Parts: sequence; C-alpha cells; structure tokens
Amino acid sequence: MNFSREALKASITDGLLSFPVTDFDANGKFDAESYRQRLLWLKDYEVSALFVAGGTGEFFNITIDEYREIVKIAVDTIGGHVPIIASAGQSAELAKQQCQAAAEAGADGILLMPPYLTECSQAGIAEYAISVCESTDLGVIYYNRANGYLGVNGVKTLADRCPNLVGLKDGKGDMQTLNVTIKTLGDRLAYVGGVPTAEIIAEAYLAIGVSTYSSAVFNFVPAMAVKFYKALRAGDSEFVAKATREFFIPFITLRDTTPGYAVSLIKAGASIVGYPGGDVRAPLSMPSAQERETLEKLVEKAKTL
Repeated sequence: MNFSREALKASITDGLLSFPVTDFDANGKFDAESYRQRLLWLKDYEVSALFVAGGTGEFFNITIDEYREIVKIAVDTIGGHVPIIASAGQSAELAKQQCQAAAEAGADGILLMPPYLTECSQAGIAEYAISVCESTDLGVIYYNRANGYLGVNGVKTLADRCPNLVGLKDGKGDMQTLNVTIKTLGDRLAYVGGVPTAEIIAEAYLAIGVSTYSSAVFNFVPAMAVKFYKALRAGDSEFVAKATREFFIPFITLRDTTPGYAVSLIKAGASIVGYPGGDVRAPLSMPSAQERETLEKLVEKAKTL
C-alpha cells in the first residue's frame, strides 16, 4: 500500500478516475503483458486514481487467480503514481477473499460491488457491506447500484459502523436521493459519479457536489476525456455542450442498443485506437462490424474536439 486512507479519499474527491479494461488474448486468457502496456499508456494522462478489475474491467468475468495477477501487475507497474483500487463483491465471503488478495498485492483501496443476483433488504445489504469492510484495513468505496442499492439511512448506517469506509460511488443516477445523502453525511465520505458513461450527467453531479466520476471512454479517447473533465470543472459550458452533443449523445445512443455495450464498446474502442484488449467474455458480446464503423467515426470526432 502506497497511499493512506486519507490520501485515498482525497484522490477520489477531485480529478478524473480511470477504469481500464482487462486484456484477454486470442484464446480468451488473461494477457498480462498487454495489460501492463495499457497501464503504461494511460499513465501519461492526468487521472487521480486507477480502479483495476472494475466493471469496465469485467470484474464479474475473472477468476480469483486472474484477479490476484491483475492487481499485482497494476501495483508493480504504476503503484505509487496514483492509488490502485481493486474491486470486491459477488458474495460476502468471496469479497473478503478478494480484499485479502488485494491487500497482499499492495492495493491502496477497495471498490465494493453489489452482491450477486438475489434481491436484498436494506438491512441485509448493509450487513453485507459492513462484514466486508470489517474484514480489511484498506479504505473502502461502496458502489451503490443494482440490487446492492442503499438509501440514505443505509449509507449512514454503513458510514457509522465502518471507519474505513471512505467513499460512495453512485451507480443509479437518482439525483434526489444522492443529494439528500450528500447533505446528510457531508464530508464524512467522498462521492463519485458512477453511472455508465458518467459524462452524460456530469453537470448534474457537479451541481450537487460530486466533482469526480469514473470515465470508461478514457480507455480509448483519454485526451478528450481529460479535456472534458477539465472543461466541466472550469465552467467551460460551451465545450461541455459541444462534446456532449457531438460525442457523448451519439455514443450512449449506440451503447443503449444492446445490453452490456457499456463494456463491449469500450473494448472495441481500445482496439480501434491501437490498444486491443481482446474480446469481452460471455455473457457479453462484441459490437457488429457496422456498429464498430459507427464507433470509429466517433473516435475521429473525439480527436477534433
């Protein structure tokens, strides 16, 4: 671990956040060298933290052995440059194993994903998260989405019970509840925008005090992603509107044609710009040739912004 909990919290309070894809070879196996080169490429762009094996990195599709290797490579390659935050989740017991593996690999923090599949009560979700937080000394960011979504009282319970909870990542985009949560807990937590293609509601996030977000498109148009974030923070509404209109709206229109394209299009985009990471694993699917052609045009558009 290279960063304290306080430094980890500061890193997700201000600045763009990177969620790299996980590289697979032609046989669908983890490609360590390709992943290492990806991290070195993205290192040259200005971000505040690196989230490895996240949703864009197909966390739900990798083995525990692959997970260990992914985190270790990230720490060995760029550890100390920015905080390295690894995912955990699916079940409480598996998440605890992942937390231990991440700590042993030298990660600086944990992004706690929702539990797998089953519907949950608010009390049950809170206990799931509390049990995982209590299993690790690492700072934890809770990813509030899907069947692991906590309301204001649930987040407060989690924050009260877990001193190592440093952040809340929103994956739902419910601005009313998020705003009440922020106004209730104040600076006890750092708040991160985390809906798919978060740039599309980044202005709304900023308006209620969420000044950072995860950028999946950073994987293939990093310069534009950083420029957009800086323009947003600087109040350059003209550029933000232009980029939203000419890149992000067409991108989410393409993304929304097929479930899972929030990840699949990112891998396709990385390939288009010369950093292929292989295909996604099932149950996700790669875009068609026609969809890839549309994405290629968007990549070209991003270069002109």
